[in-house]
Amino acid sequence: MLERKVDGVAIMTSEMDDRLIEDFSRRHIPLVFLDTAPPVPGVNCVRIDYSAGIDAAVNHLIKLGHNRIAFISGPMRLASARMRYKAFMENTSRDHLDDNPKLIEEGNHRVDGGHDAMQRILASGARPTAVMASNDLTAIGAMGAIAEAGLRVPDDISVVGYDDIQLSAFTMPPLTTVSLPRAEIANAAFNALLHAKQSEEPTLAPGEEYMVLPTLIIRKSTGPVTR
Repeated sequence: MLERKVDGVAIMTSEMDDRLIEDFSRRHIPLVFLDTAPPVPGVNCVRIDYSAGIDAAVNHLIKLGHNRIAFISGPMRLASARMRYKAFMENTSRDHLDDNPKLIEEGNHRVDGGHDAMQRILASGARPTAVMASNDLTAIGAMGAIAEAGLRVPDDISVVGYDDIQLSAFTMPPLTTVSLPRAEIANAAFNALLHAKQSEEPTLAPGEEYMVLPTLIIRKSTGPVTR
């Protein structure tokens, strides 16, 4: 990228070599990160309001009568997974939901991790009426484990995902999920880089933050409590 003399770089991942970031900064090349931006001049950050997405999903389940809501997190080494976990735990406390620790399991943001975590929750005897997953692949794995246990979604357990990947609309039943506004994220990243490039400052100023809000997409994997 440096050889091509780029005007700006959008980093839509949580990891990047620190030395490369320093090289971009030294050359006054603007950067924009998704969620996690290092405290380096000229590095902007597009942040997703994960809490708003979790709030919308939990409120949806509460309106359907759910109180025993399980949560399968992503790998806690990831900042985005920690933010989603923290938001769910704050909902549990604020909305007086069942805080049984057996309702919380860590996954790996893949189908197998969601499947195994859901199996552990079911084996624990916690008997959730709904489960919120940190991402859609986790939710799909959880739905598989629920079916293997002879239970039905959403009749026995409602399931909510996060991200709204294309596959989520075609699961059986279609997955209720929190949708990330991908076009808005892309526009915010472009505008951040454009603003930095057009700045008349001779050196790069401290980075700015751009917040985007997710939305809840209600499909057939959630329903009222029946037990």
